[in-house]
Amino acid sequence: MVSSQHEAMHRLFQHDPGTFARAFRALHLPFPDPTEVILLSTDLTEPTPVERRADTVLRIETATGPFLLLVEAQSKEDATRPPAWAYYLSHLYAKYTLPTVLLVVCQDKTTAEWATGPLTIGMEQWPSLVVRPLVLGPHNVPSITDIDTAKSDIPLATLSAITHAKDPDVNAILKTLAAALRSVGDADDHDIFAELTEQGLANSPALKYWRTLMTMDLSFFRSETSQALRAEGRAEGRDEARAETRAEYIVRLLDGRGVDVPDQARARILACQDNDRLDHWFDRAITANTVDELFADQP
Repeated sequence: MVSSQHEAMHRLFQHDPGTFARAFRALHLPFPDPTEVILLSTDLTEPTPVERRADTVLRIETATGPFLLLVEAQSKEDATRPPAWAYYLSHLYAKYTLPTVLLVVCQDKTTAEWATGPLTIGMEQWPSLVVRPLVLGPHNVPSITDIDTAKSDIPLATLSAITHAKDPDVNAILKTLAAALRSVGDADDHDIFAELTEQGLANSPALKYWRTLMTMDLSFFRSETSQALRAEGRAEGRDEARAETRAEYIVRLLDGRGVDVPDQARARILACQDNDRLDHWFDRAITANTVDELFADQP
């Protein structure tokens, strides 16, 4: 059965096939940008009882001519995959007589190193077939934590979040992506990439953090309206009202996440008038499992 993580990776390339070209540009691989993309059938079955289906097959037109892009997602080393990939490549080449590129997307360095190959089929002394996939994974997809970079290429930022799902710094990547998604004018595009990210994170610990980001309205603290209100508040001495609003959001966030907030801690949060401290507490409230974690390093 195809996992949600598996599904997300190839859906990303179906939605924006140019993502792979932009990702490999940093590796100085000369793939041209697509001018037209056609989604081809993934059914590679011959008239035999064996059914063979690839994840995604795209015909990509470029200024220098067309080629086929075969996208596969791989979560672990699997000895059955090289023969299947060799079959897919030879079948597609025989059917379309076009150059065919195999792209394998991984979420951990060990799998990525294995998938890079070369993966040989035949005798050790004389391999008959050699499969050399192009591999995208945490070893070569950049960790996008700069908001301007994420806004300029939402698909690549989404790929960064998915491939780095198991990395220690994934929360910073997800926070940047969430902020970048709020700048997307098209609601459908916003929902597509938010959903793809959730699917791609699968059952990793980062999934809980992503769901928190998506369910909480964090835009208030970064929007133009928020900035205008802060400026107005400074001019009219309304810092206290802004602090009360932030404190209420922190308590609501903790309650919504099921974190126990004793009366004394609740009163401390609601009484705080230090906006910088409230910002610090809010960021911690996204992942804190206890109020002690929220107040850590604070007098």
